[in-house]
Amino acid sequence: MQKMNAAFALALATLAVGFLAAACDNTAPSNTPGNGGSATTKGLKIGSLLPATGDLASIGQQMIPAVPFLVETVNACGGVNGEPVTLVPVDDQTDPKGGAAGMTKLATVDRVAGVVGSFASSVSTAAVSIAAQNKVMLISPGSTSPVFTEQAKQGKFKGFWARTVPPDSYQGPALATLANKRGYKRVSTVVINNDYGVGFEKAFVQAFKKLGGTVANENNPVRYDPKATTFESEASAAFAGKPDAVLGVFYVETGSLLLKAAYQQGLLQGVQVMLTDGMKSDEFPGQVGKTNDGKYIGSGIIGTVPGSNGKALAALTKLWQSKKGGSPGEFAPQAWDATALLVLAAQAAKENTGVGIANKIREVSNAPGTEVTDVCEGLKLLQQGKDINYQGASGNVDVDENGDVVGIYDVWTVGDDGKIKTIDKVSPK
Repeated sequence: MQKMNAAFALALATLAVGFLAAACDNTAPSNTPGNGGSATTKGLKIGSLLPATGDLASIGQQMIPAVPFLVETVNACGGVNGEPVTLVPVDDQTDPKGGAAGMTKLATVDRVAGVVGSFASSVSTAAVSIAAQNKVMLISPGSTSPVFTEQAKQGKFKGFWARTVPPDSYQGPALATLANKRGYKRVSTVVINNDYGVGFEKAFVQAFKKLGGTVANENNPVRYDPKATTFESEASAAFAGKPDAVLGVFYVETGSLLLKAAYQQGLLQGVQVMLTDGMKSDEFPGQVGKTNDGKYIGSGIIGTVPGSNGKALAALTKLWQSKKGGSPGEFAPQAWDATALLVLAAQAAKENTGVGIANKIREVSNAPGTEVTDVCEGLKLLQQGKDINYQGASGNVDVDENGDVVGIYDVWTVGDDGKIKTIDKVSPK
């Protein structure tokens, strides 16, 4: 009897393993949106893979609402291919492992056709290979590493990658131009040690040297571990020799700790701190803290961030005010445009699949075609078989063969009151 029970248990276990293997199989069957076939469920299904928690949560939470806002707008005017759009949101935790797990879930369990994400370049690096393997179109509203351009040229993404934010091969030179205009001759760098930080550092160093500047620590760059919690040695090394300015390429949580460490060591006096889009959060001045006399330590810091000057920005701002109050959060226009491109491309393809979206992304984002800023108008024209050229909230979002767009950059600063304000614009030279 015991032998029979054991045999029966083994058979059940074997059957269970078989079911589990089938459920976890990463190879999407031919009739699922994930691999570009025809969808088994009605309607377009998309996902978002953005940082609701982790080092970039303060920025993620500013842009995440743009995705459901776009989906709600589209569904109110009839959806895509005659059916409502379904959104599956996932928190990537600002972590490559979390991003890979989230992308795997979206592609193989939820069977989405496209994904808005991720924000951090390191997370998108982890996610994009999974997206391409499963034929899911991934459009990032914030990953700026130049590495994506290089890999796209090599054909690694098979067309399943794009971004609505320009790469740091543009932002690095833009910040170098700003430094040069302000008369900084000798600059040091300190960056987060990932694709974003190192890629930006490389672009800035090359551009700044071409403009006649000197990068004081070029031969001994300061790069910190993304999971570090103390930064005294990195701050000391970056500010050594008192350069005219220090370029910091950070994420909010860790960058704030590094700047606080620099202040506590008395290193900020007389040195201009320059930051990038990864630190453009209303929360960071408060996280860095105040001096003993109540002034914000970050007062006077300057930085750059991809600007938003698109023709659709006014309409997005009006919608945002009606739903949340205030203006669209940081990178919300880029997230809105990424979502818009997914739905418009699916309508142009007349199919709710990743392959269909990938094949039509450039067609709906570039000339020729009727220029449209309203997504519903674009969908209507596409239903009529007409060509469109979507003009987004962040900009024209003309996606090139590498999935890149070109943009301008806002120059921002931290005021004495701890508030961040835009003071200028700068373009890469």
